[in-house]
Amino acid sequence: MDDTLLYLRESLANYIENDLCKQIFQKIEQNNYESEEQFAEDLDDKEMSYLDSIVERELNYAKNVGDDTRVDQLTEVYELLF
Repeated sequence: MDDTLLYLRESLANYIENDLCKQIFQKIEQNNYESEEQFAEDLDDKEMSYLDSIVERELNYAKNVGDDTRVDQLTEVYELLF
């Protein structure tokens, strides 16, 4: 699995009680995407909208705690999706 998707999966785990989040998390787990591009192509509009808010929130958190690696990885996902 692509490292960027591993960081995204880890971030999604923080919101797993949400059904839509659980659905996206399961997509990552079950489909073993080789790239974030493959993952993005498999998302519907509702999933993309949800990820927009989650990834933005997680990016802000990573910036606040100074986790540059996480910022870089999540930025890659964010730029690809939006």
